[in-house]
Amino acid sequence: MKDFSLFDIIGPSMIGPSSSHTAGATKLGKVAYRIACKEIKSVEFLLHGSFAKTYRGHGTDKALLGGILGFNPDDERIKDSFNLAKEKNIDYRFIEGDLGEVHPNTVKITITKPNDEIVELVGSSIGGGNIVVCQINGLSLEFTGAYTTLIISHKDKPGVIAKVTTILAQNNINIAFMRVYRYGRGENAFMIIETDDSIEKAVLGCINEVDGISRSYLVTL
Repeated sequence: MKDFSLFDIIGPSMIGPSSSHTAGATKLGKVAYRIACKEIKSVEFLLHGSFAKTYRGHGTDKALLGGILGFNPDDERIKDSFNLAKEKNIDYRFIEGDLGEVHPNTVKITITKPNDEIVELVGSSIGGGNIVVCQINGLSLEFTGAYTTLIISHKDKPGVIAKVTTILAQNNINIAFMRVYRYGRGENAFMIIETDDSIEKAVLGCINEVDGISRSYLVTL
């Protein structure tokens, strides 16, 4: 029999009527916010399934935009996220679409940064405020954000992974889960490392200096 935590039973602390349509949506927006390094000129939300049918009534639109502004699911400012986004000169729009065989509560978030760089994320709100991110910049992957998560964009070549894990070990950071995804042999890749411990900016700086790493993102929800 599956064990349930108190969080599973009473749901998360949040603004809005539905953990799936608001708390999870806020977390998905916040992951995209982190991956865009908080630099957002405009954002487009392609809403799939139940998200597309009910997003206005459940406040999913405000929750997603609140996440893009860096808010947590229990932040009262989510209610006013439309106005707050306009104050920050962030253009946004919501589109109903079909993302294929994915969870009913799935969204594709496309962010344009001030330098016109595009960041894309596809993720699902799977209930109880929990999420799964299943794609970044067209590359299929998977993480939940339940742990401190380190996302590292790097070149697929020998030694890069070993150097990163060594840095984490030297700083007494325990790796809970780790996966590597790549576009192809010797091409660009992502390391997804979920840890039991927090990661300080100084550690992130050391990782960014490893030859072959182009960028790293730290996601904490």
